[in-house]
Amino acid sequence: MHLLHVRPPAEGPCPIVCDKGFAGAGIEAAAARLGHPLIRPRRHDESHPGPGHPFPAWLRQRIEAVIWALKNQLGLERHHARTTDGLWARISQRILALNAAIWHNWLIGAPVKRSLTAYDH
Repeated sequence: MHLLHVRPPAEGPCPIVCDKGFAGAGIEAAAARLGHPLIRPRRHDESHPGPGHPFPAWLRQRIEAVIWALKNQLGLERHHARTTDGLWARISQRILALNAAIWHNWLIGAPVKRSLTAYDH
């Protein structure tokens, strides 16, 4: 929610996708005040999925795969960023490096395109 105050969102309602840990009247009210739908999986003690829209299972799998890649493969578990802008810069540079490595692997005909083992020294 902090990023919505720091950076302007896109035009129109921008869905906020979050984990079930962000359940609560305060978060739901803050999202409603900003005019953004809150999308999250339901908690075990809820009979319906959070406010607004149901949370598709494929979206959770995609989010977890991206987070795993950022934390483990790209080393963002210990990013050492001190500001939000610094964190965005570090995430961007690592995603750019991963894309450059995949592109290079395609050019040289490497058998595994997403492998960064050859560049990990």
